[in-house]
Amino acid sequence: MHPRGPEKTPEDHDKAMLSTQLEREAELHSPALEQAADWLHTLLEPAGATTSAPSSGSAGSAPVADSPPGRELVNRILDIGSGPGATSCLLARRFPGAEVVAVDQDAKLLEDTRARAAGQGLHSRISTQQVRLPRDFPALGRAELIWAGNTVHHLGDQQGALSALAACLRPGGVLAVAERGLTPRFLPRDIGLGRPGLQARLDTAAEDAFQAMRAALPDATRAIEDWPAMLAGAGLVPTGTRTFLIDHPAPLSMAAHEYLHTWLVHRRAQVGGLLDEEDRATLDRLVDGDACTGIIWRPDAFYRTAITVHTARACAPRPPARR
Repeated sequence: MHPRGPEKTPEDHDKAMLSTQLEREAELHSPALEQAADWLHTLLEPAGATTSAPSSGSAGSAPVADSPPGRELVNRILDIGSGPGATSCLLARRFPGAEVVAVDQDAKLLEDTRARAAGQGLHSRISTQQVRLPRDFPALGRAELIWAGNTVHHLGDQQGALSALAACLRPGGVLAVAERGLTPRFLPRDIGLGRPGLQARLDTAAEDAFQAMRAALPDATRAIEDWPAMLAGAGLVPTGTRTFLIDHPAPLSMAAHEYLHTWLVHRRAQVGGLLDEEDRATLDRLVDGDACTGIIWRPDAFYRTAITVHTARACAPRPPARR
């Protein structure tokens, strides 16, 4: 007989499901994330010269990035809320001279990151750091690029979080915050079940649930979510916002159908109490894996969303002119 390993707990099962879901999402989002990484590369490693920051709205001498030409400008990258490491590996490939640190609070996801990095031959350049945010911000060290993908909204004081991340940037470095793109769309308005417009009502319920989640966070602080203004409030110079479309038309792959099934199961648990009985019944039919009307088997299912990335640079004062 082979010795049995430790019994899997419900928490282990949930973590494995989360990792699988994040892996599927990374696959669906990879074209947009690659475009975002290309854009960050142009911000950080333009061909050959020091990058000047805009002078508008600043007092005294215009700030400039402290990045002398003729060397690698990105030596260390922090991926905040890295999950299973898909973006960490993508950034490592796009910035081949950089060390990438995958930062997450979940040990299982960091284990998955190490396995992914090893599988892609990146294990020597990707390390992991388990943290509790915002408490452990000072332990992150400094970097030229910090990527925070859908992470800051999980912290009560979003402005404080941005300021803490800004303090981790080396002069000339860039903070890239992916927040509040477009809510996914994946079914027609009228799906032949229940009342038309189900996804619009799911969006409304999800916003209510999101607000309740934010209000329950430690140190929850309400802020106008003008991300460029918040980045400026963290002492950085905004360098642009871009939105990257993700569009997978029908028919979808089975992995995409399975991703949507899990997404709907989670949404049903999250907002079911905020919906009427008819909409809950419709959701139940959509997540029924054996029904031809379920999301797993629907030929009309597609996947369309967008990632919005806000960027800003840490600048150093221009040296005084010689007399």
